[in-house]
Amino acid sequence: MAQAFVNSKIQPGKVVVFIKPTCPYCRKTQELLSQLPFKQGLLEFVGITAAGNTSEIQDYLQQLTRARTVPQVFIGQECIGGCTDLVNMHERGELLTRLKQIGALQ
Repeated sequence: MAQAFVNSKIQPGKVVVFIKPTCPYCRKTQELLSQLPFKQGLLEFVGITAAGNTSEIQDYLQQLTRARTVPQVFIGQECIGGCTDLVNMHERGELLTRLKQIGALQ
């Protein structure tokens, strides 16, 4: 079930972030991405604690990305890492380029 849930969220042309609401790194990631001009429906924050199978979801994310931690940021179908990776991409100017490449920005 966790595998199907995660796979249903990850899509080409979309940015998906798996988060826990209490995580400070997740909040920082949300703040950064929420400032960007995404097209409607192409940015999604997925809380993994609401489903009740948090541990299973994190186990599957570890299979996909080699990390159990959140946030996990997917640009299209590629995981770019977590909060620090996202901030570094943004500071290097790579984030906007990647988001434009997948057509996620207005």
